[in-house]
Amino acid sequence: MKKTLRDTRETFKNFFEKNGHKVISSSPLIPQNDPTLMFSNSGMVQFKNVFTGVEKRDYNRATTSQKCVRAGGKHNDLENVGYTPRHHTFFEMLGNFSFGDYFKEQAIAYAWELITKDFALPKNKLCVTVFSEDQEAYDLWKKIAGFSEDKIIKIPTSDNFWSMGETGPCGPCSEIFYDHGEHLFGGPPGSKDEDGDRFIEIWNLVFMQYEQISKDKRVNLPKPSVDTGMGLERMAAVLQGTHDNYQIDLFKKLVDLSADITKTQINNDTIPSHRVISDHLRASCFLIADGLMPSNEGRGYVLRRIMRRAMRHANTLGSKDHVLSKMIDHLIKEMSSEYNELDRAKDLIKETIINEEEKFQSMLSNGMKIIHDEKNKIKNNTLSGEVAFKLYDTYGFPLDLTEDYFKPLKIKVDTEKFNQLMEKRKQEARKSWKGSGSDSIDKIWFDLKDRYGSTEFVGYSSEKTEAKVNSIVNQDGEEILKAKEKEKINIITNQTCFYAESGGQVGDKGVIKTETGIVEVEDTQKFFGSLFIHIGFVKEGYIEKNQDSYLEINLERRENIKSNHSATHLLHAALREELGNHVAQRGSYVGPDRLRFDFSHSKQINSEQQKKINSRVNHFINKNNKVVTRLMSPEKAIKEGAMALFGEKYGEEVRVVSMGEDNDKIFSLELCGGTHVENTGKIGQFSIINESSIASGVRRIEALRGDELKTYLENKNQSQQENLKKNKLKFEEIISQIKNLKGDYKNFSKYQNEKQINEAINYLNKLRAKNILDDKNKNIVTSSSKNGIEVINQILIGLSSKDIRGLVDQGTKTKDNTIIFIISLEDQKTSIGVGISQNLIDRYDAANFAKKISIYLGGKGGGGRRDFAQAGGGSSTLEKAKEALNKISEEI
Repeated sequence: MKKTLRDTRETFKNFFEKNGHKVISSSPLIPQNDPTLMFSNSGMVQFKNVFTGVEKRDYNRATTSQKCVRAGGKHNDLENVGYTPRHHTFFEMLGNFSFGDYFKEQAIAYAWELITKDFALPKNKLCVTVFSEDQEAYDLWKKIAGFSEDKIIKIPTSDNFWSMGETGPCGPCSEIFYDHGEHLFGGPPGSKDEDGDRFIEIWNLVFMQYEQISKDKRVNLPKPSVDTGMGLERMAAVLQGTHDNYQIDLFKKLVDLSADITKTQINNDTIPSHRVISDHLRASCFLIADGLMPSNEGRGYVLRRIMRRAMRHANTLGSKDHVLSKMIDHLIKEMSSEYNELDRAKDLIKETIINEEEKFQSMLSNGMKIIHDEKNKIKNNTLSGEVAFKLYDTYGFPLDLTEDYFKPLKIKVDTEKFNQLMEKRKQEARKSWKGSGSDSIDKIWFDLKDRYGSTEFVGYSSEKTEAKVNSIVNQDGEEILKAKEKEKINIITNQTCFYAESGGQVGDKGVIKTETGIVEVEDTQKFFGSLFIHIGFVKEGYIEKNQDSYLEINLERRENIKSNHSATHLLHAALREELGNHVAQRGSYVGPDRLRFDFSHSKQINSEQQKKINSRVNHFINKNNKVVTRLMSPEKAIKEGAMALFGEKYGEEVRVVSMGEDNDKIFSLELCGGTHVENTGKIGQFSIINESSIASGVRRIEALRGDELKTYLENKNQSQQENLKKNKLKFEEIISQIKNLKGDYKNFSKYQNEKQINEAINYLNKLRAKNILDDKNKNIVTSSSKNGIEVINQILIGLSSKDIRGLVDQGTKTKDNTIIFIISLEDQKTSIGVGISQNLIDRYDAANFAKKISIYLGGKGGGGRRDFAQAGGGSSTLEKAKEALNKISEEI
């Protein structure tokens, strides 16, 4: 029976597990331990530090099925995909590894047993290559496989000598080939026809036995190791009787599905497009599942290029439909049993691909008009650089997509002219840049951006990573090659896990380590939106340009920042729910110890409203809902109800963060590029600690959560207890002093404790006033809107005239379009206060209002300014006070 792709994978892993190897899961496609790689491109990537001795593990034999992508950087098969039967962007590499345990003989014996017994391949269909200088491997193949000399081919080139880099572990290889038969063109390895389809490499055994010290010096490793790689798709093709990887079970179903959706036949003309669609769909799904989002920079650009290449081929087949998104369910069904991350990220994968398909259709319809207009104008089979640049600059057509489109037509693109126009555009950008004000410093950032491009940010999913030190800039804005201990510097690396300050969230702190030194990172900033600058000083040793480095953020600090940032999202939603949809963010600060949120609102938020807001935020924290981040266009996000910041400029894609569910509705949905908790429960208990006005129509909330809130409440409670104790002692002493007076109150002011007694009396009055304001039966407040003016009527029972002024000031000095009337009924007298906002004093006079209320309540009138006035009245009832306020309100 033919083995399926899944059977082939399981047979391989089971064989090595049975032979003492630990089965290790595939590492992510975005490597965390090799800054030189764009993507994981072989099985050994996750074991790099084990092979070099930097890392120790509790096993010395391992086997994996590693996810790999070769579509960018040095290892790039993208252009070949579709036009050959074996090239892929995404593929699986089966491998077995020995870390200083067994070596050549055992590795060859395992390979021979697996291939000829478990996979049951006929011996006469196999041949091997060895490095020409590796006589040991040659002899072992002869001994173990019983091969004749013509079946063991010596190769003198680097094809059969593997190295990790210019220095480091290296060693000879031995490759195993399968003969697909005489009906196919091609010759054995080492022959002039070796690139044909007949003899196909299925397994490569790498024997790491040396360390390259320098260009001219190589020494033996103390513990030789083994690293092997078998292409799963190639082996599955052999076992399924075909030389074409796209004829194996997985791809045959995908190709058939592509043909069905595009309503096209599968023939020599269409098969390249169906291959591209099937392969690129798989690569896209796995890259998105591993946390990558399409963008215009770095890895994200490669993902976008893969997706758009597939979409262009679907379009070439004549399909106007969204082909890739209709194939996702099938791919996930086929592969999620081995890679459950596909199932977990299913919704994200679908949404991301659909979003890209929609954008591509828009871009294509605009760009294709230009292409069709220019087709007849093309001279010398070359598209002009001006047209290619217009496609890029105006319609978003990447250069490589334009080249890919014209490739089947045998038309080249004038890339030299295109690059000239790109450089001109960069120069124009320089002129419009508003930087720090220092020309020399601004210039260095432009130069570094041109030289190194954008920094790859991997910090959404990682708190540590390896990276290359691209540049070191001193405090004077000069690039230097080396920085010494205590020197303050700015460091640029090719990738980073440090979040750069933006959107109110502060920059990360942490450390950057190299072989020679440690840098303490005190802040992270960015220029041009994508060039990350690590600001700090050399704590130990020294650091040099081009060194490999290890980056690690202060994780505890980041976790607190994430919690505070997520809390601001819930707070924003709760404010809108409680106060109204006019509430919109006007600024924020998200640090590790606190959060601040500024928003549009004209009134003070009273204690009752604050309680409701706190309760709502904590409700969703306690529900511990999952926080979901998706990528989509700003237009689509806003259409779905996501909150966007006024005045903020968004790119083609935005991260959309949703958290909190109530009755199947999302509570908070916002556009945000910050970092957030995985579940709302991680935020911890939340509370507003201060609310104030910072400008006309703008309020500010300061809040704490988690341990910071707990400490704050403990300190506040302790302070209150100490004040109560202190006041109790004061009162006891005052009572004693009053008793000593024996009724001689005239001498009260002469007493040595006069100040203390006055303080106590003031404290009692404040406490009494607070009790009145907190008592709804003694503090009756109504408000209404008249001609766009907010009228606040307040009746108080027992508050002194002295306290009224503070209430009036509090209501009118921080707000526009407001008039406040206050009447306090105290014993046998009445106190009246009137306040008017500054922007209304040309229309209304507080003194006139106060006089009218006074006369109505049996008083003789009062006096004051146009913005504030007080008056007295006779003995009044609650009903009489209400009548007075209703009557005076009619005059507005």
